[in-house]
Amino acid sequence: MNTRRLLLFIPLLIAIGLGVFLWKGLSLDPRELPSALIDKPFPEFEMASLQDPDRQLTREDLVGEPSLVNVWATWCPSCKIEHPVLMNIAKKEGVKIYGVNYKDEREAAKEWLQQYRDPYVLNIYDDEGRLGFDLGVYGAPETYVLDAKGVIRYRHAGPVDQKTWIQLKGLLDELRSQG
Repeated sequence: MNTRRLLLFIPLLIAIGLGVFLWKGLSLDPRELPSALIDKPFPEFEMASLQDPDRQLTREDLVGEPSLVNVWATWCPSCKIEHPVLMNIAKKEGVKIYGVNYKDEREAAKEWLQQYRDPYVLNIYDDEGRLGFDLGVYGAPETYVLDAKGVIRYRHAGPVDQKTWIQLKGLLDELRSQG
């Protein structure tokens, strides 16, 4: 008799467990994607520059001062939305922004930068998405904050807007004050 009653409660316990799991999921922010690379060096790579296919860029090109790395593409509508903000950050704020042109066509990307202007100090051409894979990119745009040693300190998935920039600027200012 006790076993029979216990069997009746099993579906109820499963339903309660699923309910708790789903309720917890509702409190998560889908824009905050976890990254295993936080506090780890930017991945090693050797890839061509978008503008100059004969110039090979490496991780060493990204070190020296706190900066942003922005993953972007011409096929990405959100990248076009965030582009004026990136231009402002680069020109008015003086922040170094490195671009990773992700799974794109070289000529289309070069034309896009000519048309909308270029906020990037340099652009890594990742046509096959290898560097994006190493970074754990879910899709463009994504922006990473690097410290002066090239260590990833923060990752933002989605377009950078003014609200996001305030958060990124605070982190960059903190990294600059640390030397």
